[in-house]
Amino acid sequence: MTPRTTLLATLLVTFGCSRNTYFQPDARLAFRTPLPSTADSAQVTAGRHYHRGPLGRFFLGRHYRTSWAQPVTLPVFNPQTAVPGGLRFGKIGGGFQTTSMTLVGADGRSYALRSLDKDPYRTLPKVLRQGFVLTIVRDATSAGMPYGAFVVPPLAAAAGLPHTTPRAFYVRADEQGLGSASERFQGKVVLLEEKYEGKQNIAGPVAGALDLEESEDVLAERYASPKHQLDGNAYVRARLLDLWLGDWDRHEGQWSWAAYAQPGGRTLWKPVPQDRDQVFFRFDDGLVSWLASKLVAKFRTFSPRFESVEGYTRNAAFMDERALAAVPRSEYLRTARELQQRLTDSVIVRAVRQGLPPEVFRLEGPRLISTLQARRAQLPAVAGTFYQLKARQVLVAGTDAAERFVVERRADTATVVSVYSLPLNQKNPGTSLLYQRSFNPTDTRTVLLHGLEGKDEFVLTGHVRKSPFIDIYGGPDEDTVQDSSQVAGLRKRTRFFDTKRNNVLEPGPETKDRTQHDVLSHAFDRDGSGR
Repeated sequence: MTPRTTLLATLLVTFGCSRNTYFQPDARLAFRTPLPSTADSAQVTAGRHYHRGPLGRFFLGRHYRTSWAQPVTLPVFNPQTAVPGGLRFGKIGGGFQTTSMTLVGADGRSYALRSLDKDPYRTLPKVLRQGFVLTIVRDATSAGMPYGAFVVPPLAAAAGLPHTTPRAFYVRADEQGLGSASERFQGKVVLLEEKYEGKQNIAGPVAGALDLEESEDVLAERYASPKHQLDGNAYVRARLLDLWLGDWDRHEGQWSWAAYAQPGGRTLWKPVPQDRDQVFFRFDDGLVSWLASKLVAKFRTFSPRFESVEGYTRNAAFMDERALAAVPRSEYLRTARELQQRLTDSVIVRAVRQGLPPEVFRLEGPRLISTLQARRAQLPAVAGTFYQLKARQVLVAGTDAAERFVVERRADTATVVSVYSLPLNQKNPGTSLLYQRSFNPTDTRTVLLHGLEGKDEFVLTGHVRKSPFIDIYGGPDEDTVQDSSQVAGLRKRTRFFDTKRNNVLEPGPETKDRTQHDVLSHAFDRDGSGR
């Protein structure tokens, strides 16, 4: 038998399993003995099936296996007493990896109940839903700190961000109070937290908001009307906290948005981060997982040194592009320095001690505290890197109403883009201003202007030696482009993408006509669906 064959055989024997026997039969250690009906706590493990011997740890990594397999004492979940007035069944969740559901309180508020453990079985192609590959993918769950989400609330509060307050419970093996979902949750360790979606859930950290909506709905409103704007400064604060926590899974589905009234009938949407399942991720400490981390950039390990800002932020690229378009470098750096002041040693120690069960704190607490302190010192440098990453190509989108996009190539280091709603207030144009930002070609290669619907105007002026590319996507309605700008020594720095018909193009020396008959040439992805 060759060394390669021997290695493959060893992996198959060591990690092969059937789907039905992989997970622990019950989180409770003494599960063969019925839990007394009066019991209010139980000794449990979040996932003792992640225990591995020396060979398994060598190939797959140590991860947080000891924390998953560590017995801890958790309260028993009782739907009648978990919150004042009790909880009743709402609906079963649609998550692909966690077992989840919505519960409703007596006051109409919604709560999410989901398992701490995950099963990625349904995320894999059918041909891979068995044997070695399935085991490897399932095992990767142990790279997540099972109790990490419970550490975040005090840190988010100190950072000045709204947050949920999750609590851990054990669901009895004979629990019947969860409606048709009861059997799915029996014997599991679960997380219960408030849901911040819908007006009925406006309370606590979002008190005073007009509405609470998911990202898809908020983006629809943002692009439909200039009356709706995203709070980019609040979002960059949230994203820097994500980076500090090593939370790489921040796609658009991980956010709710709270609406606040602004002067002139406008609405400002502030981000509400949710689902902290991937904080403190520890992945690259085994041979197989180390190789995987080199192939998949987003799987970054939480360590004293930030490994890859690009990797940490890959899953959030769609939302970052839309929410950070107006935020300058100075705001990134100012926020990072402010977070350094807010996230003190005492805040960190209190959050880790309160969030981790005592048994797990003894295993991981000191290391987690020191790592957070080390990463805090690097926040300004990381903020600068994050800015540079997001400044390379910037998306400036209008709305379905008519707007005027003004591009002023003022100097070699300053191309200013302004967006005004139409008709323009001639007496006070400032009241029509929707967006303004100055771009330095050293940082920004391309600015994408999307007019969306409405009869939009694009006006470009100025003579300089250096300037970013300006790519104009007019949208389905009739648009006008007037380009008198010029970049010395460089040609065609303005590119117009639209249909051949029903547009007015007044080109200059910098204009490259990219109009075509295909109406999809100016399609814009509004909600992350690719449409």
